[in-house]
Amino acid sequence: MSRTCQVTGARPRTGMNVPHSQQRTKRWFRVNVQRKRFYVPSERRWIRITLSAKGQKIIDVRGIDRVYREMVARGERF
Repeated sequence: MSRTCQVTGARPRTGMNVPHSQQRTKRWFRVNVQRKRFYVPSERRWIRITLSAKGQKIIDVRGIDRVYREMVARGERF
C-alpha cells in the first residue's frame, strides 16, 4: 500500500533530524493514512479509500458524495 492519500494527495516528504549538536541527518515525514470504507448513496455502493486523517476531516465537512465526485473527476480508482 503506497502512503498516499486519495483525497488530499498527501505523500511522504523528506526532511532533516536536527539534534542539539546540529549534525543533520535525513529522515522521512510519513502521512498518517488509513483504509476506510464509505457508503456512497448516489452510487448505491461501498467504496474503500486510502485517506489521511486530514482527508477524513474533509469528508466530514464536505460529505462523501461531493468528495467522491471530485475524486472520479480526477481519475482516482476504487
